Amino acid sequence: MNPVTMYHNPRCSKSRQTLTLLNERDVEPELVLYLETPPTTQELKALLDKLGLKARQLLRTKEAAYRELGLDDPDKTDAELLEAMHQQPILIERPIVVVGERAAIGRPPENVLELL
Repeated sequence: MNPVTMYHNPRCSKSRQTLTLLNERDVEPELVLYLETPPTTQELKALLDKLGLKARQLLRTKEAAYRELGLDDPDKTDAELLEAMHQQPILIERPIVVVGERAAIGRPPENVLELL
């Protein structure tokens, strides 16, 4: 199997549950603590391609930063949204698990099992 990478926030219950789910299947992912080391806009674009999503679909709309930055404005470009996620990584939906050229968001955690 390809290496497994997980964009992880240890304070997030869904992220912890996803990590436990992987560990129970003897999968030890490389953890990317994305709040400490935010992905670049290019890395975010690559994640979106693997997820098959648009930038807006990766945003956490209930975060205060979402409202403060006016990200609900439909005229915001993907480039602007990606830059906002890079600058404020709390805006990135989590957890994201990547295996090879595919990725899944662990909401619910069982979503990532299709990658294994």
